Amino acid sequence: MAALRIEPADDTPLIILNREEERFEISGKSMPEDVIDFYQPVLDWLASYRSAPLEKTIFDIRLIYFNTASSKLLLDLLMILEEIREQGHEVLVRWHSMTYDEDMQEAGREYADMVDLDFEYLTYDK
Repeated sequence: MAALRIEPADDTPLIILNREEERFEISGKSMPEDVIDFYQPVLDWLASYRSAPLEKTIFDIRLIYFNTASSKLLLDLLMILEEIREQGHEVLVRWHSMTYDEDMQEAGREYADMVDLDFEYLTYDK
């Protein structure tokens, strides 16, 4: 399965989906002009990955900001991960946020309430 890498831009995050390296990450700012167009390759890749996932998937989310439109697509992404967990595979979402960013920490807790996935909350300083 070919890796998917989308380089970050001013309004879009870095996305790395690499099964061979066991690296799954979204980081930066997510406020693309056309959120569906931007995230469709990500959802397609994950849908394909769902048919042959690793025994354990660790997905790192390191967003410093995301807009309302992105929030729905993030939930879609998490729901695919939830389907992988329902197939009997281990899935861990590591939600990274800056130590002082209470809004982003709360967003992670809200997502954890919406899906049946294990979340680990990590904080960092600049």
